[in-house]
Amino acid sequence: MRLQLSQCTIRPWAESDAASLQRHANNRHVSMHLRDRFPYPYGIEQARAFIDLIGRQQTPTAWAIDVDGAAVGGIGLQLQGDIERVSGEVGYWLGEPYWGRGIATEAVKAVTAEAFSRFELTRIYAVIFPEHVASIRVLEKAGFTREGHLRQSAIKDGRIRDQLLFATYRTL
Repeated sequence: MRLQLSQCTIRPWAESDAASLQRHANNRHVSMHLRDRFPYPYGIEQARAFIDLIGRQQTPTAWAIDVDGAAVGGIGLQLQGDIERVSGEVGYWLGEPYWGRGIATEAVKAVTAEAFSRFELTRIYAVIFPEHVASIRVLEKAGFTREGHLRQSAIKDGRIRDQLLFATYRTL
């Protein structure tokens, strides 16, 4: 998938992205809002391993957010299975120098629309920490609705945390 947007391009990850990925991902302000599988510190070894893993996907579901030819963030979709196979979870991150420009909102909108057209999904959702106000705004501006408050549903940095559940739906 390659989506040329006004502020960024959503494209497949490439081996040549490793250094840029490591540079933008190795930031505590980024990792503190993400799942533990997104490590901090984020070394070049993690960047290469991630790109290798994504490169082996039969159906790619994770892409680079490219600004001016550099991978400065990522966006992906985790397709669900069994009775939830009509749902997908979107996740995204952006390097700190690119925050506040509307890039994440544009990427989430575009990937959501593309996911509805490519996959047999009726619902795409995101789960975020309540303190991450910028991500709440991204989801709201991308057309997601807050569905719930998941109390004491996660642990991050040794602290039990709440999460907020946002979703959007295929227009039938």
